[in-house]
Amino acid sequence: MKKTVVALLVVVAFSATAFAGDVIEFAAPKMGKVTFPHKKHQDMLKNCKKCHEKTPGKIEGGFSKDWAHKTCKGCHTEGKKGPTGCKDCHKK
Repeated sequence: MKKTVVALLVVVAFSATAFAGDVIEFAAPKMGKVTFPHKKHQDMLKNCKKCHEKTPGKIEGGFSKDWAHKTCKGCHTEGKKGPTGCKDCHKK
């Protein structure tokens, strides 16, 4: 019984990464939707904690404008060659 519970906890803890979508869309009402290629970022970064600081599958504080601009745009401008212009991420 104890082994079953431990195995179940392990499966639950890592299920977020196993079921993570390839492309995620976020609504940005004033600027248009943002399409985020999750799988591409996983393959490139190989470190989930850069975005998911504490919990796999969750972004602490949610995927807010301030968080995204600081985290995503900040990473892109630090030589990572990602888009940094408004219309690069936001599509009407």
